[in-house]
Amino acid sequence: MKAKSDIGLVGLAVMGENLVLNMASKGFTVTAYNRTYDKVEKFLNGRAEGKSIRGADSIESLVASLEKPRKIMLMVKAGQPVDDFIEQLIPHLEKGDIIIDGGNTHFPDSNRRTEYLASKGLHYIGTGVSGGEEGALKGPSIMPGGAKEAWPFVKDIFQGISAKVADENGDLTVPCCDWVGDAGAGHFVKMVHNGIEYGDMQLICEAYQLMKTVLGLSADEIHQVFAQWNETELDSYLIEITRDIFAYKDENGEPLVEQILDTAGQKGTGKWTGVVALDLGVPLTLIAESVFARCISAQKEERVEASKVIEGPAIEFAGDKKAFIEDLRQALLAAKMVSYAQGYVLMREAAKEYGWDLNYGGIALMWRGGCIIRSAFLGKIKEAYGNNPELSNLLLDPYFKDTVVSAQPGWRKVVGTAIANGIPVPCLSAALTYFDGYRTARLPANLLQAQRDYFGAHTYERTDKPRGEFFHTNWTGRGGDTSSSTYNV
Repeated sequence: MKAKSDIGLVGLAVMGENLVLNMASKGFTVTAYNRTYDKVEKFLNGRAEGKSIRGADSIESLVASLEKPRKIMLMVKAGQPVDDFIEQLIPHLEKGDIIIDGGNTHFPDSNRRTEYLASKGLHYIGTGVSGGEEGALKGPSIMPGGAKEAWPFVKDIFQGISAKVADENGDLTVPCCDWVGDAGAGHFVKMVHNGIEYGDMQLICEAYQLMKTVLGLSADEIHQVFAQWNETELDSYLIEITRDIFAYKDENGEPLVEQILDTAGQKGTGKWTGVVALDLGVPLTLIAESVFARCISAQKEERVEASKVIEGPAIEFAGDKKAFIEDLRQALLAAKMVSYAQGYVLMREAAKEYGWDLNYGGIALMWRGGCIIRSAFLGKIKEAYGNNPELSNLLLDPYFKDTVVSAQPGWRKVVGTAIANGIPVPCLSAALTYFDGYRTARLPANLLQAQRDYFGAHTYERTDKPRGEFFHTNWTGRGGDTSSSTYNV
């Protein structure tokens, strides 16, 4: 083992342990530290035994074990615990040392920490890590941002342990990791990734409910459907694990998925994505609906009581099940593309707001392997931005436009069938409504603006006058000529 470690890692929970093992397997020497040393000892005598991993029983010994510039990765709970560890580390570090936050941190905290540590002569890297337990061990998607001066010192480690995807020759050599941008850019991109993940999961759940409730398919039949879908453009990690979930039986030989309580948990990253979208004025409708779907699922007892007193329509389906399943596949594919389109619009607006230079094609490349939302058509997103780096919306790229337009007939049938049968499909329908809104040249917001001017003198623009010229009408004859001093689009 080397006299000094290449990197130290704080926090030996599931992700931390597996990242340490991953680093060691790629030839790096790692120092592991945990707030309780017995966890370090257990790790060293267990999974880490015989590997290039040493333990530290204090912050001082952790720092002393590292080669300079020291690189310390925090894999602890987001929020105050990160700030607490940073404060513990600062007195023992020297100018140019690097603190890496690999948790699910909210990007404003990374903005703040980058600036704060720079004032201390230290570098901060806020990096999103996606892939769960298996990804952390075998190769995650890694999205670093913060102090760019620190990137050369961690690049080999991060790209070494990240997932790899095929290059132009088909060799798995392209790392799913590259520098994202300044300050909180890395954690912002990870937040958007998680928001898309929320949407993807809810879309799949809506497809499942339609297959089960409207078509009356068994778990084994649904397993077969997802297995077939995973051989199409829907090929993805989430479709793959959903296929496996429907094949899994409990101790009684029954589908385990049907024994799981229908209340979804969440850790807040989907909500953050929706809140930021509202702040930036981006219609992130699908992801927002996926968060609300989890919220209503949590109201289990209320829903059970409501189901006893509120009736919906009787379930009726007289069509061709096989044809409907294909319509459902098309609807899922189109809605998924809308979700990515909305997520990319959010990243573009954030880049303008925060002065980040984001590589949108590169982000798609980072998501092609190792992460939860990895899917076949991410390569198409990279191509889209390679062809047009200024692309304003993925739905304007020829491949995505043609795919979504072609999916329309089946997509509309699916949403119509769901509504007719009283089946909630918040994300499938939100995606379709966004698509219809985005492709409509004239929306009824002219009436809305008239209403605003009527009751609040908020003014309006006219179709026969230049943009930026505002008008107010005395609609009742009782008002004056004074109009509101603010006009927000």
